[in-house]
Amino acid sequence: MPLIKLHIRKGRSEADITRLLDTVHAVMLDAFHVPERDRYQIVFEHEDTHFRALDTGLGFTRTDRFVLIEVVSRPRPRSEKLAFYQGLGGQLSERCGIPASDLMVSFVENGDEDWSFGAGVAQFVTGDL
Repeated sequence: MPLIKLHIRKGRSEADITRLLDTVHAVMLDAFHVPERDRYQIVFEHEDTHFRALDTGLGFTRTDRFVLIEVVSRPRPRSEKLAFYQGLGGQLSERCGIPASDLMVSFVENGDEDWSFGAGVAQFVTGDL
C-alpha cells in the first residue's frame, strides 16, 4: 500500500519498464516512509490512438515518454504528496530520461476498511498492519 498504477504508451522495452517501476518505488519509499516490501504496481500500456494527455493549458510539451501515475492510498499528508511529486520529477528525468513535463500524478484516497492484503482480512482494521 499504496497501489500505484502507471499508464504509458506501448512500445517501451522490458528494461525501460523495470527501470520506471523501480524508480517510482524508490521515490515512494522515500516520500511515504513505508516498508521496502510495500510494493504494489500495475503498468497499463496504451495504443497511441487510445491515449490523450494534454497540458491543461500550462504550456507543457508532451512527448511519447509521457507517464500518468495513479496513486490509490490511505490519506497522506500534503508534505508527503509534494515530496512524491518532486522526487518523481527529478528521478524519472535522471534515471529514465522522462522529462518532468511528461509526468502527471493523481491521488485517489480511501480508508482502512478498503484494504485487504489477503486471507479475507482487512489488516489495517484488525491491527495486523
